[in-house]
Amino acid sequence: MALKDAGKRFNRLLARESLYLCSLIVGCLPRKWLYGFAQTIATMAYGIAVKQRHIALESLEVAFENRLTKQAKVTIARNCFQNMAKSGVELLSILEAPQRAKGMVAIEGKCYLDQALLKGNGAIAVSAHFGNFPLALTKLRQEGYKVSVILRKMRDDKVEDFLEKRRAMMGIHSIHSTPRQACVDNSLRALRNNEVLFIQLDQNFGTAGVFVDFFGRQAATATGPAILALRTQAPILPMFIVRQPSDTHTLMIEPEVSIEKKDTNDETIHAIIQRITSIIESYIQKYPQEWGWIHRRWKSRPH
Repeated sequence: MALKDAGKRFNRLLARESLYLCSLIVGCLPRKWLYGFAQTIATMAYGIAVKQRHIALESLEVAFENRLTKQAKVTIARNCFQNMAKSGVELLSILEAPQRAKGMVAIEGKCYLDQALLKGNGAIAVSAHFGNFPLALTKLRQEGYKVSVILRKMRDDKVEDFLEKRRAMMGIHSIHSTPRQACVDNSLRALRNNEVLFIQLDQNFGTAGVFVDFFGRQAATATGPAILALRTQAPILPMFIVRQPSDTHTLMIEPEVSIEKKDTNDETIHAIIQRITSIIESYIQKYPQEWGWIHRRWKSRPH
């Protein structure tokens, strides 16, 4: 056990120092060189991160089964690593100099967000670990929107402090997913302050949420956006950021998700989460390289 703990500490130290080193390198590089650096990182990561590569290919097999060839799945996995590396260097660059984000992101559907905020109850932006989602938050903040994001706290406290300080410098408020009551209270406060509350709804949620259909298989999913919407009347708007061939981005804002009341509150919540999950799936189908396939989305199974 002591040896295992020492290994975890070493891995976290290595990851932390690598983050700091990459941040220094990226801070010195002109933008046109960033993507060459990212390509090098992606190639190394795909070769070294055997566990993550295996999870990505396993997830692609679950999602697409015989609808794609083995080579097509490998290509998507490689492109996924490449996009994550590109997003990582872009993020580090912007965290050090937020003005670099200007001109990198165009917005489609901004009118839907403006209409939602006119109601005065805030807006619940639902998305996924899809594209360079931190850049989406940066763009919204630069457009003048008040932005809060629910996220899981990093296991390494020093890395968490490093990232949170920089998010705060950009005016993005972080709400940690635990402890749960504090998360709920802070989320309600953000919505009552007419903020955009950003929630990613594509992670395995154990047995605490609901099981909905995702690529034809039941996936455990959090219910937070539905519960918050029913409690506050805040509109739910799906948002996804997509990389373009020029390495600029488009933030796509969908119309408000309609809420249809069912016979019971639980049925209403389930229907809302299924609708959101179906929208997430549609974007992954269209832009498979943008999603984080290295997560075991279907790990929890219904009883």
